[in-house]
Amino acid sequence: MKLKFLGTTDPLAYLCYFIMCIVWGSTYLAIKLGIDDLPPALFAGIRFTTVGIIMFIYARLKGLKMPANFQDFKRSAITGLFLLTGAAGFVFWSQQYIATSLTAIILATSVLFTALIDSFLPGGNRVGKRGWLGLICGFLGVAILFSPELEFGNTSLPGLFGALSSSLCWAVGSLYSVRRPPSCSTISNIAVQSLAGGVALLVLGLLAGELVSVKITPIGMAALLYLIIFGSIIAYSAYIYILKVVPPYKAVTYTYINPIVAIILGFLVLNESLHIEMAIGAVVIIGGVILVQSDIIPVHDDINVQETDIPS
Repeated sequence: MKLKFLGTTDPLAYLCYFIMCIVWGSTYLAIKLGIDDLPPALFAGIRFTTVGIIMFIYARLKGLKMPANFQDFKRSAITGLFLLTGAAGFVFWSQQYIATSLTAIILATSVLFTALIDSFLPGGNRVGKRGWLGLICGFLGVAILFSPELEFGNTSLPGLFGALSSSLCWAVGSLYSVRRPPSCSTISNIAVQSLAGGVALLVLGLLAGELVSVKITPIGMAALLYLIIFGSIIAYSAYIYILKVVPPYKAVTYTYINPIVAIILGFLVLNESLHIEMAIGAVVIIGGVILVQSDIIPVHDDINVQETDIPS
């Protein structure tokens, strides 16, 4: 029996999904560890600009197809502004105010944003009754998970709204990337996205006066390297690939798994609170994931994305 949990039998899609769940669940810890030494916009900007340079050099050395014209560059850059300057930038910023586990939990709402927006777009995928039930379960699970924070008044509103803004930016960027794919390789696409998003973050950081707060420490540098190699080059490549073969609202359901990883790491490394609500919420969220991923009413059979290259 072939595995069709994501609506595809492509084995690479499942490997990519696993990488996204584990690696991106651990990046919240890396951000939290580095944020004391590297202020958010510059921290994120250095990460993504470095990734963009590495990806660009790799693409040139391998002779991968580069963006053919200004339209291709514009499409990749706009996606980068949504996914990196917007979504990732808000994540780095919100980590100053709220726990790593709570940040990851709130970002699960990107699934709901994606499904809602996609349902109203021409040619978008429609979610069936079972899928909507799964989305509702996922949202309820998120509410259960962070309810103790709200009850005891520990949640900072700036961090909460920052994480929610990140979810919205990620949903919009994901849908845009599917509907406006550039005619270039995946690596070249990531390079342009990372450079556009990273440079924009660097400019924001410099304008905000963050440079005076930068401290060079072993922990900060280790966090930065982890985010560059694993959080960006490996996991982001997996995400770009999976968007080619899986409907967007299913692709972003990895955000339901990320909170579980973040909760465990936050508890073990940062001594963040671990309570019964987290266990209950996690079970509800996983149930929602299964429902969402087992139900879709496609308007079209294929996702209109250009076939691209990824490193083997």
